[in-house]
Amino acid sequence: MPTAIMLALLLSQTGSEPEPGADYARYNRFTKFDQYFSKYSKRYFGVGFDWRYFKAQAVAESNLRPAATSRAGAVGVMQIMPRTYEEIRNKNPGITGSAEQPRWNIAAGIWYDRQSFVVWTERRPLLDKIKFMFGSYNAGRASILQAQRVAVGDGLNGTLWSAIEQGLPRVTGRNSGETLRYVDRILDIKQVLR
Repeated sequence: MPTAIMLALLLSQTGSEPEPGADYARYNRFTKFDQYFSKYSKRYFGVGFDWRYFKAQAVAESNLRPAATSRAGAVGVMQIMPRTYEEIRNKNPGITGSAEQPRWNIAAGIWYDRQSFVVWTERRPLLDKIKFMFGSYNAGRASILQAQRVAVGDGLNGTLWSAIEQGLPRVTGRNSGETLRYVDRILDIKQVLR
C-alpha cells in the first residue's frame, strides 16, 4: 500500500494530523553546536535574544551539517559564501578560524544576521524584524529594501513582513518563493526547538 494512502488511513482513524514541524523535533537531540549558537547570539544580539532562532536557521540552511556545500558554493552550517566569509572576517577580527569550522561558520552567520537586523530601524514588531533579517540573509538586503519600496508604493505598511511577501515577487520573481519559504521554515523549526 502506498505511504500516502497509509498515512491518510492512519489520520482518519486517529482523527488528528501530525503537528506542523514535528519532523524537526529530532534536532533537539543534536546539541553539538548549541554552545556556539548560544555564545554568539549573546555576543551579537544580547543575553535576552533566543539563540534557537539561529539554530533553526542552520537547520534550514544545512541540516546542521558542517561539510554542507551548496551548488552556488556556500559552505558550512550557516551556508556562507567564501567571499562573504572573508569580508566578515575582515570586519570582525574576533572571527579567526576558517569557514569550514562550525564554530567560526556559526559566529560569522550570526554576526552577518546582526548586520541585517540593525538595518531595519523603523518600529515594527520583533517577529517582523526577525523575518526581515532572515529574508535579507537569503535574498540580500537590497532585494528586501526594493520589495519594501514596491509595497509602500502599493499603499502597504512597509515595516511589516506581510507587505514584503506581496512586494518581493515583483523584485526577485520566482526566487521570491524560495525566500518566503525559507523564512517560514526557520520559524516552523524554531517552534519545536527546546
